[in-house]
Amino acid sequence: MSESKSQIRAFFAEHPRLMGVLFAACVLLSQAGTAVAGNGGGTY
Repeated sequence: MSESKSQIRAFFAEHPRLMGVLFAACVLLSQAGTAVAGNGGGTY
């Protein structure tokens, strides 16, 4: 388990922008899910 964590840590150390992109994508998806849920769950 710690070996895979160190591999992930090394990958993000080499690609720090990707961490920001993934974080932004998660935030946008959570906001979109909240908006859809607030509007009755979508279209029928």
